[in-house]
Amino acid sequence: MTGQLDPTETTRLVSTGRRLEMATLGWNIVGIVVLAVAAVSARSVALAGFGLDSLIEIGASTVVLWELADAHQRRQHAALHLIGWAFTALAVYLAVQSSIVLAVGYRPHHSTIGIVWTALTAAAMFALAAGKGRCGRALDNPVLLTESKVTAVDGILAVAVLAGLCLNAGLGWWWADPAAGYVLVFYGVREARDALST
Repeated sequence: MTGQLDPTETTRLVSTGRRLEMATLGWNIVGIVVLAVAAVSARSVALAGFGLDSLIEIGASTVVLWELADAHQRRQHAALHLIGWAFTALAVYLAVQSSIVLAVGYRPHHSTIGIVWTALTAAAMFALAAGKGRCGRALDNPVLLTESKVTAVDGILAVAVLAGLCLNAGLGWWWADPAAGYVLVFYGVREARDALST
């Protein structure tokens, strides 16, 4: 896993990786509560889906912390597959839910808290993803690298959900909310495929 790194540098990098995962874990635990309240009050598919994505990110961070505690090939393979199956479940849920909302023509309410939280989340996830990517490359750790992509996707999804919420609030484009759900489906399928093929 660590290539030519000396033990001191390896220990430092693993510690950095753990701190980044703990920060991601903490952010997403708070996020699930915020997003649940916002999704219920606005009746937003995109916010509910993003809340599920936060739950998956919690699972992914937990898997990485487990893998970093005792990294070896078998554990890495299992960790990547757990992340992949979680993304598969998210994609299926969002595809069904977004299709139902579009077919019925259900209009979500505005959500100021959802807009603020997704904007903050986008900034936080992009910063955490960059740190995890650097650490994962230095350690030559495929699980940490994959999870850095999961975190980057979380940031991209936050931007997509934010766009849908703003279009609904500013222009009354109710369909932007389930459309943002489809963006999550696309990224969920892509990340599931990548993780499961490793």
